[in-house]
This record gives sequence, structure tokens and C-alpha cells, in this order.
Amino acid sequence: MATWRPPERIKYAPLQAPWPDAREAAQSRLFTPIKVGALTLASRTWVPAMVPWRASEEGEVTPDVLAWYERFARGRPGALVVEATGVRDVPSGPLLRIGHDRFLPGLWELTERVRCASQGETKLFIQIIDFLNVRRRPTREKFLQRHLLITDRHREFLRLADMPEDAVRAALAQLDDDQLQQALTARDWESLQKGFRERVTDVEVPAVRDLPKTLPGSFAAAAGRAKRAGFDGVELHYAHAYTMASFLSALNTRGDGYGGAREQRVRLPLEVYAAVRAAVGADYTVGCRLLSEDCIDNGSSVEDAEYFSCRFASAGMDFISLSRGGKFEDAMQPKVGEAVYPYTGRSGYECMPSYYSDAKGPFGRNLEPATRIRRALRAAGLQTPTVLAGGIHHFRQAEEALLHGQADIVGLARQALADPDWFAKVKNGQGAQVRLCLYTNYCEALDQRHRQVTCELWDRLNLDEPGVMLSSDGKRRLIPP
Repeated sequence: MATWRPPERIKYAPLQAPWPDAREAAQSRLFTPIKVGALTLASRTWVPAMVPWRASEEGEVTPDVLAWYERFARGRPGALVVEATGVRDVPSGPLLRIGHDRFLPGLWELTERVRCASQGETKLFIQIIDFLNVRRRPTREKFLQRHLLITDRHREFLRLADMPEDAVRAALAQLDDDQLQQALTARDWESLQKGFRERVTDVEVPAVRDLPKTLPGSFAAAAGRAKRAGFDGVELHYAHAYTMASFLSALNTRGDGYGGAREQRVRLPLEVYAAVRAAVGADYTVGCRLLSEDCIDNGSSVEDAEYFSCRFASAGMDFISLSRGGKFEDAMQPKVGEAVYPYTGRSGYECMPSYYSDAKGPFGRNLEPATRIRRALRAAGLQTPTVLAGGIHHFRQAEEALLHGQADIVGLARQALADPDWFAKVKNGQGAQVRLCLYTNYCEALDQRHRQVTCELWDRLNLDEPGVMLSSDGKRRLIPP
């Protein structure tokens, strides 16, 4: 599948700057504690949620999942967020799920493994998510014969008013692409070109119409399970291409009080949070992952994110973790038989920029909007911590963001994948030994293909090492050396 890239194609390299010695690191703001709700993080370091495609087909914790998070915990970040985990008990392939009590034993083992590996230093959150139906892109024949709902529009276009449905389908199949696009609605044409994608505005579908009734309970039950499984807190996934972010988006035009003006778009996310808080109690840490900008045409802006953040913080959320982009609306066309991937368009690039970039560069693209959002919180008298992420790989970047009041906590995702020991190395004055991410997005390409995610900097090293865990094709190691 093609991926959008800036036309400038300016090549960037990771920051080369002196690393702190152990004394300087100990005196830094990055390695000072911070209170997040009922918790105190030992440092202001954070590993955001990443989906590694290691769960079972039933969404259960596997030995590969345990080893993955144990490896991050050994580096001792202040907080580690487990991948997006589905709140509904519906099949979703090798993605973790928390929609039923049967998932609890595996999740409990996961929390114990992380606690042991970090000697209790790393706090463990789980990101809980809901997503709507997305189908693979069909062949033209399959779409016209099986998926397209024949309506009067098609009969009128073809001038076949009294013909049976099979004849209408056969006639549509004879049209060239330009004619077929005229015959179909814009939504049907998109479903042919990219695969059908359910939207929160599809209120004619009972399950979608009733989301405001069902989702608060689903999220609350999932959060309750997270607490029982030993997680230190939960992160509500209100970002990117998924259900809750779609309710927040300016593209949400529902007319039932849950769309339109931003005061209505924020309504369900607040109701979900209220249900979660009631389920887990006031002494349990709950925050959310939020977009600073949708980064799509007519999408939500930084001003929207400022408003949403203040509403969430006022309601009692314990942290706001900020991302950007990653939407379906501008995603590139998938191949036939593949599903649309929300990180292939311009908004996806804003979420995970690569080392080829524009004049702004790939590092710190979320810094300015994140600064504005934190400033809006403080202006409203709210002290809720914010988490900044996006191309952070060097101590100096993280420390300057904290010292300049641009964030309270700094998240490293791809850099932590490149070297889970980043946190321990930098704290111990060994920053020069860090394996720096090159931002080629090798890991993203694996995610796009739903393959076990690894890093090109280590996945071919020492493959004959005793006990090394290999990918399903036997060609890559799954855990960094």
C-alpha cells in the first residue's frame, strides 16, 4: 500500500548532541517524580501504546506478549502503556481484548511480569479502545454482485426501471469506471475503492445509533477488569481513526445531541469517562489519549483540542496524552483484499513522520499544539499533566520540552522500540550507548501488513542466540538483544 510523504523529501538524521552524565541526569527534570492521579511516577518518561501483533487470534495474552512488555519494563520507564485493547467481546484478530472475564488471567500475568521486571518502578496502564467495522477492499465483481444495495438510483441511471435486481447488477458491471462512479453514491464508490467503513454518523444502523447507550457500559466494564487485573491505570483511547475520536471530530454531524457543535461532540466521551470513573473509583488513575489536531480537511483543530482537554480535566481525568492525525478519511487506497490503513495519508504522516520530511522536519511536529493545549489547561486553573510524544529520541529534546513548560511528561514510542533501555542508559549516564531510532518507519510498515512488529536496528542480530524468540516466518527476532 502506498504511503503519503511530503513532496520536499528533505532527509533528516537523529539529533546528535552531548548526553548527560549520571549526575546531570539525576538533576534533570526528566528524571524527577510526578504525581498522576493516585499514582506517582518515578520519572517523567512514558512509553505510549504500540500494537505489536502478538496476541492470539482470540485476543488473549500469549508468551510473545509477555516477553514484549517485560522487555520494555526492564528499561524502567516511568509509565508503560499496553497496546489498544478492545472493550467489546467481538473477534478482532491478534489484537488484545478485555471485553470478557476470560481475558483476566492473561492480563493479570502481564501486570505481574512488568512489575517484576521493573522491580515495581514502572507503572503499567492499559489503553482501552472501541472501533467500528472496516472491511477489506473487494474486487469490482464481488462488490457489484454481493455488497452493493440496489436502489431506484441505479435503475434510473440505467433506465431499467422494471428490471429485476440481477439484470441491474449485470448492467452496472458493463459500465466503465467513470460511468460507474456516476451511477453510485459517493459512499458506495468509496466502499468499492477502499472497502466499506462504518462511521459514527451511520445512525440508520441500530448498533451505531445506540453507541451512546452501549459504549459507557462497555468501557466501564473493561476498566473494571483492568483494575482487577492489576493495572495501575487506564488510558481511554480517544485518538486517531477509532470510535471515540470520531465522535470528537468536527466531521461528526450526528443530529441526536452527540454530534455537530463541539459541546455535543464531547458529550459521549464525557459520559464514557463518567461511567469508567464510577466503575473504578476516585483513587484509580484514568486519563485519555487525545488528538491535538485531526490533520484532515474540515477536521478538528487545536482549538477543539484545547476545549476538549479542559472539559476532560475539569471532569476529573488524571492525564491527557497527546497525539495527532492518523485518520481514515485521507488514507491511501489499499490493494484488493486488504483493509484501509489510517496511517498512510497526510494525517498518518503527521502521526508517524519519517526521516524524509518537509522543512518542518519529523521531530517535534506535535510540540506547538501540545504547548497550546497545556497552556489552555493552566489558564483554566487545571494542573492535569500532559504527555507529549512525536519524534522524541534524545534527552535534550525531552528535557527542554519539560523546562519550557511544553509538557509534563515525555513519551517515546518508536525510540523505545529501537532501544527499550533508553531510560536506564540515559539515567545512568550511558546515553551515548543508546541505539537511536532512524525513523525509517520499518516498524510501521510491519504494522500496516499486520505482521509482528520489530525494529530493523535489532531484528536480525544474533538470531542463533540460545532462547531467542523468532517471528512466525523464522527470519526475525521478536525481542531486542
